[in-house]
Amino acid sequence: MKHSLRAISWPLVVALGAFALIRPVTRIVTDQLGLSPGPALPVVLTVVVTAVWVAVVGLSRVPHPLLTLVLAGVAYAVLSILLSAVLSPLLTGELQGPLAMPLAIIPVLLVGAGWGLVGGALALLLQRVRTGRREPAGRADR
Repeated sequence: MKHSLRAISWPLVVALGAFALIRPVTRIVTDQLGLSPGPALPVVLTVVVTAVWVAVVGLSRVPHPLLTLVLAGVAYAVLSILLSAVLSPLLTGELQGPLAMPLAIIPVLLVGAGWGLVGGALALLLQRVRTGRREPAGRADR
């Protein structure tokens, strides 16, 4: 695992995590404008972000696509917690979100990691389909 972490492109992980902030930023903007886009918009944004993650990692030669996207999901979770901590006092006058309820931090991180796990599995599959090769047993993530 330690060797795998050195092979991770940390700028890519952070960039993909930051790209996913389109979800909470869109919600914040629509709330501030008094708009109610309905429940479909977050789902559509999640699908779009996942598709971008899978395309970026799956269509490139990123080593360890599964780990890369799990870490991108965790990066998104951390960045969204920080975004909430900075913006909620400015927009509502009080701290809201996971930092206001510390027990919520772990589930937020786990959901982000789970999202990245799904995207990473799809990216790994895409990489394997593109290269037409199969990994030996026991080598789920290059």
